[in-house]
Amino acid sequence: MTEQVSTIGDARLDLLAEQLAEHFLERGCTILPALGEITLVVPSEHLLGTAITLRDQEAFRFEVLIDVCGVDYAAYGRSEWATETATSTGFGRGVERDRPIACEDPERFAVVYHLLSLKHNRRLRLRVYTPGPQPTVDSVVEIWSGANWFEREAFDLYGILFRGHPDLRRILSDYGFVGYPFRKDFPLIGQVEMRYDPEQQRVVYEPVSIEPRTLVPKVIREDSRYLRGGAEPTDASDA
Repeated sequence: MTEQVSTIGDARLDLLAEQLAEHFLERGCTILPALGEITLVVPSEHLLGTAITLRDQEAFRFEVLIDVCGVDYAAYGRSEWATETATSTGFGRGVERDRPIACEDPERFAVVYHLLSLKHNRRLRLRVYTPGPQPTVDSVVEIWSGANWFEREAFDLYGILFRGHPDLRRILSDYGFVGYPFRKDFPLIGQVEMRYDPEQQRVVYEPVSIEPRTLVPKVIREDSRYLRGGAEPTDASDA
C-alpha cells in the first residue's frame, strides 16, 4: 500500500480499504471511509477498468449493482436561508436562485454507483465526477446489465450522457420534456405546460402560465406548543 488510509473501526471494512488502496490509488482514485461505509472516487477515464476489477477480482467480487444515480452538487454546502437549527453543511436548502451556479464546475455533476459483494457480504460506493460542459461518462451496462434503466433515469433527470449505452432515452418524463428536472438550476414552475387538447386530440405544449414562487421552509422557534415542563401559554392566542 502506497498511502495511509483512514480506518473505520470495522475489521472487514478496514481490510477492504487496504485492498482498494493497493489496487486503485495508483489510478488516481480516492478512498473516503465515513459513517460505516467506504466511497471510492474514481477518475472518469478509469471507470470501466475499475468496475471490471471490482467485479472480477477475487478480493472484491462486487457482482451486484444495487443502484446508479446522478447527483448535482451545485451549491453543495451552501445554506440559502438563515437558521440556528439546521445544519450548515450538505445540499443547498433554499430556492433563491439569484446566487450564481457554476455550470462549468468539473465537480458539479457526478454518477454514484452502489455495489454489493454477496461472497464477502460488504458494500461499496463508487463516485465518478463528469467534467466538462456536457456531463458524460462511460456506460457500465456491459459490466452490470442492471445499470440499463438506472443510467436512463440519470440521463432523463440530470442530462448525464452514458457513452456506449444501448438505448439512451428518457424513461420517466415525456419525450418532448424540456430540460432536466433534477438539476439545481431547473425552475420550480418548469419550462412549459402540457395538456390534452380535445379538439386536436393530442397533447399540446404551452408557455408556463403560473408565476414563479419561492418555497422556503418555515422554522418554528419557541412555540408554546413545544414548551417542556408543562408551561402554560401566556395568552389565549397561544392556546
